[in-house]
Formats: sequence, C-alpha cells, structure tokens
Amino acid sequence: MIRIAVLASGRGSNFQSIIDGIKEGDIDGEIAVLVTDKENAGAIERAEKNGIPSIVVLRDNFESREQMDREIRRILDENKVDLVVLAGYMRIISPELLGPYENKIINIHPALLPSFPGVDGQKDAFEYGVKVSGCSVHFVDGGMDTGPIIEQTCVRIDDCKTPEEVGAKILPFEHKTMRKVVANFSKGKYIVKGRRVRYEKY
Repeated sequence: MIRIAVLASGRGSNFQSIIDGIKEGDIDGEIAVLVTDKENAGAIERAEKNGIPSIVVLRDNFESREQMDREIRRILDENKVDLVVLAGYMRIISPELLGPYENKIINIHPALLPSFPGVDGQKDAFEYGVKVSGCSVHFVDGGMDTGPIIEQTCVRIDDCKTPEEVGAKILPFEHKTMRKVVANFSKGKYIVKGRRVRYEKY
C-alpha cells in the first residue's frame, strides 16, 4: 500500500478521482494528506468529507518559493509519503521539493504534451485548430510541463465550439488517466531512462 499526498489549488476533481479509485479498490493506497495553497480551495471540502487531513500553505507566509517548498517537504516527510500528485496545483516546484522526491511527483496536464504546455493548454489547442487533443500525466521537473511523459489519452475536439467545451470534454479522461497512473504506482513502478518511461508490475 502506498501513501499519497495530493497538492491542489482548486476544486479538486482529479483529487476526487483518486479518492474514488481507492474506495473502489483500483488503487492500493491511502491519501495521507492534502496540501493546498488556497484557503478557499474546493479540494478542502472533498478532504473533509472523506476524513483526509488537509493543510493550507500560503505563499504570502514565506519569503521565497524555496521556503514554501521546504515547508511542504517537511509535511510530506512527516506523513511518510511515497507519491505526490499535483491535481490542479498551479505552482512551479522548486529543487527544495524536487530533489528529495525525484520521480515521485506527478502532474496531470489537459493537452497532449509537448504541445500546448502551461496554464492555457486547452485554449491554446482550440485556437491552434487541432482536431485531437487530450491529457498527459508526466513526472514533474523544474520546467513548465516538461517532465518525462508517463501516460497520455487522446480526445477528438473538432466538434467543440469553445475552449470551455474542450475542457469539459477532456476532464473525464483526465480523471481516468490519473486514476490509472496512480493505480499503477500502487502495484508496480515506473522506470525512467532519459525521457522514456516504462512500467513494471510487481
């Protein structure tokens, strides 16, 4: 059984997909803690409903990003975390956190990387006119959505009329893809060689 920490800044729908995966037996693990950088994040309510401890770590309380990540690292260490999931966590992670948790921090991005990285991935894909987009789960490094890709799911978006429709169409696939990757972590290991990632089941 793995111990999972979730970092979230918003409503926490991908957080919920992990909660559901544990309840339904797909994921052999438990969520040890939710860490959020927003006092009003919807993810906090989800944590409360499911008996998951939540901790708010506000950027304004620290002199630097590194100091903030040092505090998050302390929380993760204290909770003996095996896997860190960024579920709508809207901050770049510094080496203070990346170093001790190398290849143990994953993120979900609502586009097919390396195309359309960043916070406006869905809007950028729509405006570019691509027919197929989707979502990517990747390891986190020091860049903006630049870490090795673990899993991707393709979604046709040529029938969408707005970026919001793109986001709504891709979101259920985000949940499934993230849940699959976390389940795999709980039953095996991902091996990273350069930019290539392969999975081995225990």
